[in-house]
Amino acid sequence: MKIALLGCGNVGTEVVRLLDAQRSDLEARVGEPLELAGIAVRRPGKDRSDLPVDPSLFTADAIGLATRADVDIVVELVGGIEPARTWITSALELGKSVVTGNKALLAEDGASLYEAAAAANVDLYYEASVAAAIPLLRPLRESLHGDTVTRVMGIVNGTTNFILSRMTQTGAGFAEALEEAGDLGYAEADPTADIEGYDAAAKAAILAGLAFHTRVTASDVYREGITEVTAADVASAKRMDCVIKLLCIATRDADSVSVRVHPAMIPNDHPLAGVNGAYNAVFIEAEAAGQLMFYGAGAGGAPTASAVLGDLVAVARSRRGGARAVPQSSYAQLAVRPMGEVITSYHVNLDVDDEPGVLAEVASVFAAHRVSMRTVRQSGRGDDAVLVAVTHPATDAQLSATVAELAKLPTVRRVDSVMRVEGELGRWAETGAA
Repeated sequence: MKIALLGCGNVGTEVVRLLDAQRSDLEARVGEPLELAGIAVRRPGKDRSDLPVDPSLFTADAIGLATRADVDIVVELVGGIEPARTWITSALELGKSVVTGNKALLAEDGASLYEAAAAANVDLYYEASVAAAIPLLRPLRESLHGDTVTRVMGIVNGTTNFILSRMTQTGAGFAEALEEAGDLGYAEADPTADIEGYDAAAKAAILAGLAFHTRVTASDVYREGITEVTAADVASAKRMDCVIKLLCIATRDADSVSVRVHPAMIPNDHPLAGVNGAYNAVFIEAEAAGQLMFYGAGAGGAPTASAVLGDLVAVARSRRGGARAVPQSSYAQLAVRPMGEVITSYHVNLDVDDEPGVLAEVASVFAAHRVSMRTVRQSGRGDDAVLVAVTHPATDAQLSATVAELAKLPTVRRVDSVMRVEGELGRWAETGAA
């Protein structure tokens, strides 16, 4: 069975090595050999003598390779929207199955790819697009196909999780932790997609679409990054027995779904709180299965290549047997709720004047917007006076309006930080103790 590999970067290189190292095992699992028909790269003449492959297989003609008559499966690992969309669509239309890790394309225009695959009766697999080596998408698409998933919450970006973990462990500021992530290879030269939440938002769209059988695109996902998270926020979370994580949260009710990515405080006893470094974890709740958690290496060449090879074997076996895997399903057609209607809790840290009546004034603003305060703590004197409030759940619109009005109070010198809160807060929330 002949494979066209589009892209030979960090992940593609590991795919080539694994195909060679596991050749006999892969043949036994599939029932026939998996053979590279060609590898599309930008610079075919580059020295790649360290790879166990004939140099003549390298080509700059990606579309020519993807549409070659003798190719059975196309593996796309270049990323981006175009020309990857054209390559994949052309291959599918010609009856070739496709394996891809292209989260950006799937989140923006997965619908057209699913339709092309269905029309040609071939497979489109993309396990590597979310959480690398963690078996996550196939359980959502197949293992939980007979259940109703109600919530997906997870850490799906290793770079931001490393940064927030270091801020928690060392007390470092954001800039310092980002620099360390770059030095260790966890952050790209341009880390915007990671630290601003775009990468996680694309993954959230893919997860929500599979979990809720509804078309969800990246533009449907509410997104905030971690660039505004400060060492003071991390310290405040610690006082509450919490940590701060960049979370992807997707929930379903009877007739709609909500999908969001933003930093949030979660209690230390939450299963996601102990996920540190560049690791990923996703917490799934389903009506019959209950609570499930998937954890592991969420990035890196070898882990991602592992997911690609898993898909490749599944697609090859399906193709050899004349069958087709479970297709992507969007029958539910649920509406996507705007962020303003989503129910959340907030942690609000205010720099206030040290004078009588401030607490009452602040409380009146919360009350005016019908937001109940779960706890409130006032500390410090003079220029160091601060007031910290944690709310009961309310709509995000109510909470946002509350914060906007608080910022206008004469007795509020500054709104130091605003952070959403997920999960039960335990003793601090019950007593307001620091």
